[in-house]
Amino acid sequence: MSDRSIAVVGTGAWGTALAIVIGQAAQGRGEAVALVARDAERAAALAASRVNPRLPGVAIPSFVQILDHVPATAQIVLLACPLQHLRAVLTRLPPSDAALVLCCKGVETGTHRLGPEIVASVAPRHPVAVLTGPNFAHEIAANLPAAAVLATRDDHWRAALLARLGTARLRLYGSADPIGCALGGAAKNVIAIAAGAVIGAGLGENARAALITRGLAEISRLAPALGGSAETIAGLAGLGDLILTATGGSSRNYRAGLALGQANAPQSGAAVVEGIATAPSLLARARSCHIEMPITEAVSDLLAGVIDVPAAMTRLLSRSLRDEI
Repeated sequence: MSDRSIAVVGTGAWGTALAIVIGQAAQGRGEAVALVARDAERAAALAASRVNPRLPGVAIPSFVQILDHVPATAQIVLLACPLQHLRAVLTRLPPSDAALVLCCKGVETGTHRLGPEIVASVAPRHPVAVLTGPNFAHEIAANLPAAAVLATRDDHWRAALLARLGTARLRLYGSADPIGCALGGAAKNVIAIAAGAVIGAGLGENARAALITRGLAEISRLAPALGGSAETIAGLAGLGDLILTATGGSSRNYRAGLALGQANAPQSGAAVVEGIATAPSLLARARSCHIEMPITEAVSDLLAGVIDVPAAMTRLLSRSLRDEI
């Protein structure tokens, strides 16, 4: 591969979409892009078919190399694996000083860490960034217009990554707040489950709008406690992503909430519903910081079967009266 290569780890819909659009832009610069599968069998199958079942109707172009390992020459490695697998993926990276771009969202079960915190504990020598925003994979792969945030505290790498990962249709905005961006991407999935449950239970659009707004408020309270910024939560990484995930029919987390609201178990399948694992871990992290997150608590209890949707709504509506903050 080129000595200015980019690798995308994870052959789900999101990783595949990123490899396609970034690969299109990289071609003009003489850079190579690889899509990295978890094993040789998966890589061989994708290389033969050039079609990812998780991204139907989209062909993987020939300029995207499909490998079963991260090339040692990769300067930039985008990690689009599920957040719960991130720690294991990091341990398998080749020795290098490549910049790591987290494209996964969630809070790690057990440690309650966000993505940048996991990288700091496992691969501290690597520069780390977070790529997040209101983006559905199938629309990105179709080259529809979108925007996202690229967050890293390293000014040099922020400028370099913005230049090399942005495309004519995917506009990237810089941020120096990777923790706030990672939190926004993780917590919005939990609120989206709640929003889906409200609609699934027939509680109405008014209730969903109120829940989304109050969900944003509780995420904004937690951000500064973790070292992030409440202002970040008001942008693409928070509000933008939350609106899309809590209202879009393509959202896995929203659909899981719909099922819960209809008293059904969320459908299991190949796609990961990040909010299910994130809810209890996010709640535990908030409690460790003495931050109240009543909607997150309700979702966690709902997923655990402790309460049903009517009981959750009663609990939220009966909280003590206060000024809006």
